Amino acid sequence: MRIVLVTDAWHPQVNGVVRTWTTMQQILSEWGHELIVVNPQGSRTIPAPSEPDLRLCLQPGRQLRRILGDTIPDALHIATEGPLGLAARRMALSRGWRFTTSFHTMFPDYLQARMGIPAALPWRYLRWFHRPSQCVLVPTPTVRDILVRRGLANLRVWSRGVDPRKFQPTAGQAFQDLPRPVFLSVGRVAREKNLDAFLSLDLPGSKVVVGAGPDEARLKKRFPQAVFLGMQKDDALPAFYGAADVFVFPSLTDTFGLVMLEAMACGTPVAAFRSEAPLAVVAQGVTGILDDDLAHACRAALPLDRHAVREHALTRSWDSVASDLLASLVPLTPGAEVDRRLARAG
Repeated sequence: MRIVLVTDAWHPQVNGVVRTWTTMQQILSEWGHELIVVNPQGSRTIPAPSEPDLRLCLQPGRQLRRILGDTIPDALHIATEGPLGLAARRMALSRGWRFTTSFHTMFPDYLQARMGIPAALPWRYLRWFHRPSQCVLVPTPTVRDILVRRGLANLRVWSRGVDPRKFQPTAGQAFQDLPRPVFLSVGRVAREKNLDAFLSLDLPGSKVVVGAGPDEARLKKRFPQAVFLGMQKDDALPAFYGAADVFVFPSLTDTFGLVMLEAMACGTPVAAFRSEAPLAVVAQGVTGILDDDLAHACRAALPLDRHAVREHALTRSWDSVASDLLASLVPLTPGAEVDRRLARAG
């Protein structure tokens, strides 16, 4: 099966969207499918407002034509609502092609928090963008319910997984010189991640942040006692996750939070607020503690059984996520068939 994926988010960005689709590309290729990724690489780009690491394609129509050529795929999926996604939507509608989309990010909340743009405006755009989609993939039932209230339709829950071979408990030397316990946060260092709520907590031991982003300089200045390790390669993350005593997820706007699953697979319990993403990922009292008092959640997560934390995380496999993706795709034209067979290589 030949699938075209259109995404404005791709390497070298490091985030959950890129990681999810990179994993899908690997698995589907192993199963004998072809995933053609239309992304900004190799085109003229500009940084997104307030998000310099996100490069937006200046000529998305030309980039779409350059990568696709005369290719007619079996299915088209538009993963993001940026310039490339908009160009793919326009192309599909002009050709009478059916397509699916996905909703990854609460951009209305981000834009309001960062730039003061009233959330009603981007919500209107998102309703318009996804209206022709045959199926809108959303990460959790909670996000689905939010989007229903916002007027979006044709929604289907498409969860996320974790690689148990890559993310597992390790006996590494990370944090060996830091006072215990170690409370760790991993992800983009941006204002919407709500890291102030974590770093301002009165907790014993050490607070560690792995990641980079536009809010890094401000946070370093405000919280000089915290340890900032900057951007790390993916292969280094399991050692950090496994060496931490508690993984802290302070975000109130994320739709899933893949980093929580990764930490749990390494045996590290999660402390978070009772917000959409943690409610979908964390088993209360088993893999973490959710509480409106984040400091209480951090302390209460310390004694949780790390073996039980990992075992629960392993129930979420990327193979099942890939199967669900194939099941959600639609043929370009009514009456055509989509080959959904999992043609595993070998």
